[in-house]
Amino acid sequence: MLDIKFVRENPDVVDKSCASRQNAHWDRERFFELDEERRSVIAEVEKLQADRNAVSKKIGELMREGKRDEAEAAKAEVAANKQRIADLNDRRTQVEKDLFDLVAAIPNIPHESVPYGVDDSDNPEVRRWGEPTKFDFEPKAHWDLGPSTGMIDFDRGIKLAGTRFYLLGGAGALMERALINFFIDTHVKAGFKEWWPPVITNYDSLFGTGQLPKFDEDLYHVSGGMYLIPTAEVMLTNIHRDEVLDGADLPLWYTAFTPCFREEAGSAGRDTRGIIRVHEFDKVEMVKFAKPEDSMNQLESMVAEAERCLQLLGLPYHVVTLCTGDIGFSATKCYDLEVWLPSYNNYKEISSCSNCWDFQARRANIKYRDPSEFKGTRLVHTLNGSGLAVGRTMAAIMENYQNADGSITVPEVLRPYMRDMEVIKPLA
Repeated sequence: MLDIKFVRENPDVVDKSCASRQNAHWDRERFFELDEERRSVIAEVEKLQADRNAVSKKIGELMREGKRDEAEAAKAEVAANKQRIADLNDRRTQVEKDLFDLVAAIPNIPHESVPYGVDDSDNPEVRRWGEPTKFDFEPKAHWDLGPSTGMIDFDRGIKLAGTRFYLLGGAGALMERALINFFIDTHVKAGFKEWWPPVITNYDSLFGTGQLPKFDEDLYHVSGGMYLIPTAEVMLTNIHRDEVLDGADLPLWYTAFTPCFREEAGSAGRDTRGIIRVHEFDKVEMVKFAKPEDSMNQLESMVAEAERCLQLLGLPYHVVTLCTGDIGFSATKCYDLEVWLPSYNNYKEISSCSNCWDFQARRANIKYRDPSEFKGTRLVHTLNGSGLAVGRTMAAIMENYQNADGSITVPEVLRPYMRDMEVIKPLA
């Protein structure tokens, strides 16, 4: 979340930020009403406390002077004063909660380098790698290749769980596992520490990374006020919630594989075929904790790490910068990596890499200490990125590596993870 002091001193910046995000709003008038009431309550409490202290000192003097009636009146005044202070403190607690909730709903401020735009059609391309795959035959979509090779069974996935679920079998199950291990091994070799977190989380963790309260409808709720995670970012970032890190240890690079669960409440009618937009999917996530002056460099290196996975797999892609109208709630800057999918005759997102600045760290209370640079503590900067979304990567491999006879060539880098399988043949 934003710093309340920053919002108080820079309301026009917040106005501009929300306007640039197109659909973001904040209640400026209500913010200043609450902020003024908070300061007024604090001032009144301080005055009452001073009055109480002064009257309390007089009580002893009055008793020594034999002025018992006046002393009793002073005691009654102190008691009334004490109750008034308690009432005001209760009011202050409520006002501060309302103020906190209001500010917590304001999205992050886009970085000055983020281009203005209305939606994803305004995202500028930064670079591309490889060329869109060309075929000398009529290529098939992954939703046709999956059943024909036995890699994906859509009908039984729906039978088992419902729409937007699918079942992997044979080479499909093997490739899913191979991709997970390949991504994790690649990141660990680059210096990331691997974690294996739970996939059920609590409110505080989801609040810390910005999913709650805004995106509650997109989350799967389970019993006891718990949730299924939408991404391992939630767990990796909150490892250090309410902690003070040693500045000498920064940056920290973390990675984890998890299944991810999303209701996709706002995606009705979008990508209904195949495995591009589903309720449960596997993903390998990268998270970084960095010093403020280093976080933009860490963002660029995170993007490069995700790109390296695509390059090793030989998948054509491009990188775009998300404009103000498309950037996520918690991000100050974000790049999307989009892989070429012949079935769409276009690029589709396969990774988002975001710098969240101190936005998540303030919500999750993650700080660092570095006595060589400053006194006290400062908020870290947090970053996250997909490295990569496994199902979408499989779809891209199936479509880009397909052959005229309906078979699929296995990328060389995956073969050691797939029992040296070179080609996935169609079912007889």
